[in-house]
Amino acid sequence: MFGYEKGAFTGAQQAQAGKFEQAQDGTLLLDEVTEMPMGLQAKLLRVLQEREVERVGGKKPVALNIRIIATSNRDMAEAVARGVFREDLYYRLNVFPIAIPALRQRPEDIVAIARHFVGEHSGRFGRTGMSLSSGAEAALAAHAWPGNIRELENVIQRALIMASGSSIGPEALNLVVRPVEAATQVVTLSATSGMSVGVSEPAKKVDNMKDLERDHILRTLAEVGGSRKKAIERLGISERTLRYKLQQYRDEGFFEG
Repeated sequence: MFGYEKGAFTGAQQAQAGKFEQAQDGTLLLDEVTEMPMGLQAKLLRVLQEREVERVGGKKPVALNIRIIATSNRDMAEAVARGVFREDLYYRLNVFPIAIPALRQRPEDIVAIARHFVGEHSGRFGRTGMSLSSGAEAALAAHAWPGNIRELENVIQRALIMASGSSIGPEALNLVVRPVEAATQVVTLSATSGMSVGVSEPAKKVDNMKDLERDHILRTLAEVGGSRKKAIERLGISERTLRYKLQQYRDEGFFEG
């Protein structure tokens, strides 16, 4: 992101301009900015304040004339309150905020976006000419989409693989959201997590979006055998978000580990 000078570290055979310099006189998109480590957030704040960047191993700052667009699928104010995002950086970025509603808040867009993903990915999977059946479209429109756009895209990609004919039916979507089973399910996360998870009993009633999201995340985790990597790929969320959600569910008593 910041670039480096020749010899700045092992393997730096020649100088390399960073993303900021490459975006000179243009626009730089910082995707999922709330996932940045705190140390990197501090460096970004300095770049925004000083309007210049200094390469790793460099001694002379480079003046910048760029526009920054930062995105996040989190509530950034909430991230600040939890201490995972710098407040000063939040206010520096929050000059012209644009709130894009979650997918569940604009159900009229779901089918159109799903059709777009079918067209975008069908060729890659060798399923050119695929379409969504009316039943599949109805199921998509009724789903809560706790994983937002990424979840929808993942569902469509999976359906393109699973569908047997030229039309994607609701059975290929695998969208059924079931309440957590009353019997305790034990999920052992991948070795890097060092945590064993058990869904608490009795099952909690699924009656709002938060409950639906929790059930979906825990069910997905169980379906992939506790693999955090597979879970985040299927859910379309970051590992940090999954880690935060699991800790939240543990604190609320929905699982033990």
